[in-house]
Amino acid sequence: MSAPGGRVVAVSGAAIGFGRAIAERFVASGDRVFGCDIRAEALAELGRATAISTQVADLTDRAAGAAWIAAVEQQAGQAVDVLVNNAGGVAGQSFQPIEAVTDAAWDQVVAVNLGAAMALSRAVAPAMKAAGRGAVVNIASGAALRASLTGVQAYCAAKHALVGLTRQLAHELGPFGIRVNAVAPGFVRTNQSTEAQWAAFTPERQRALLEGIALRRFGTPQDIANAVFFLASDEASFISGEILSVNGGH
Repeated sequence: MSAPGGRVVAVSGAAIGFGRAIAERFVASGDRVFGCDIRAEALAELGRATAISTQVADLTDRAAGAAWIAAVEQQAGQAVDVLVNNAGGVAGQSFQPIEAVTDAAWDQVVAVNLGAAMALSRAVAPAMKAAGRGAVVNIASGAALRASLTGVQAYCAAKHALVGLTRQLAHELGPFGIRVNAVAPGFVRTNQSTEAQWAAFTPERQRALLEGIALRRFGTPQDIANAVFFLASDEASFISGEILSVNGGH
């Protein structure tokens, strides 16, 4: 793995929330960071405010994801050192009984949370293998380990599957010097979706959620970014196939 300050880092879903904090954390260490997102306006603002190279991409289109990685490799002139599969979420959906869930709604959430991570990991693998090094960090969720607070079945299922993909790729890619891990964030109020979810809770539910956290506070995007940065670093050089819960002791 290249030392911090010299790495090529690709972060999906980089425009807001976790993705932006993660991208900014790597930039702060001097790494060369590339970010993609579907949110063109927020991504443009990120590009103006930082040294991050940005590209609009809809990662539910796997070919678009592969094209973005190819563009990053071409612009950087080398393999990606660190891939952060952050793109995800509930795609604006809220809980519906399973009998009311449409195929389109299910497929959309699975595509962005699982399909995109697979497509980007597949795209970086050849050059990482040739380089004999690399790190992939997937952003899972507390919903990857238990039922989701969102109640969105496809989100919970996709995040559980992302854990499986993490462990499988760690075994497949480890012999080539590539580590694959995941971060499972707890509840973090970081965007419109999580704020809407928080607002939908009763005061009693809000209090219970906070009191169920040992540290008695919610996480921040920076907490997640710090965990990702650690897993991508040489200090985690013998860690692979692991799921790091960042939830304040839930």
